[in-house]
Amino acid sequence: MIAVDDYKFLAELLKRGSGLALGEGKEYLLESRLPPVASRFNFPDLPALFQALRTRATAEMTKAVCDAMTTGETLFFRDNAPFLALEKQLIPELLPRVRAQGRPIRIWCAACSTGQEPYSIAMIVDQMRATLGGTKVEIVASDYAAPTLARAKEGIYNQFEVQRGLPVQQLVKYFAQVPNGFQVVPALRDAIAFREQNLLQSFTALGNFDVVFIRNVLIYFDTPTKRDVLERIARQLHPGGTVLLGGTENTLGITDKLVRLQGATTSLYRRAGETGAVPQTTGGKAVA
Repeated sequence: MIAVDDYKFLAELLKRGSGLALGEGKEYLLESRLPPVASRFNFPDLPALFQALRTRATAEMTKAVCDAMTTGETLFFRDNAPFLALEKQLIPELLPRVRAQGRPIRIWCAACSTGQEPYSIAMIVDQMRATLGGTKVEIVASDYAAPTLARAKEGIYNQFEVQRGLPVQQLVKYFAQVPNGFQVVPALRDAIAFREQNLLQSFTALGNFDVVFIRNVLIYFDTPTKRDVLERIARQLHPGGTVLLGGTENTLGITDKLVRLQGATTSLYRRAGETGAVPQTTGGKAVA
């Protein structure tokens, strides 16, 4: 049983460190995710870990707690529609523009977790080589949690993970069997630049992007944090750039800087006023 004061303290620590809005009634998450952190730092139980966090926390200890709590659910080609949009709509639309500008297409997978999303993107890009011609595609994948990012870089997945969303053809083409599962082939791993990045902090060093995947991440943030992250992403989009949110996520009541693409079959957003972007409405009134 987690004491009320400890729960409030952890919620504040997580909000400051990672932006995670823990909310009420999530004690079970702390109880399920933090025991390995307590063991790592040689504490006998969670109360001892919480006391240390209050009185003698190190940056490493605080980061380990935040890392454990921010590792999210992910799978290959999750929801599929965003990946179809990338292949059938976004990349074909971008090609004439980037060719005229003499630059690569740049895609950012923010909060990439254990890597299934950026590898799904890389598979699509590889399969579009004939369409792309000589046009390069740069894929940047970032995450807050260093252990999670290390696992993404390694690209090794167990039988259960490769069976979740990954077509057999892709498994055969892009993975090699290893003793502890299946590993993404080197060419695909090398196609992605992995970066450790806290979305609460500046990400201007990553550069500008044509496509940003930030799916099923904002649900963990409170409204002011969502607004801050989305508006900073909007500032780093190339003209005509697109943001992809999770299927249940939207910008209503959060920001008017990004609006949904007209007729989009998935959560595609562009900066207000750009081609295809139209104000969302609620109750018949424009909110953007």
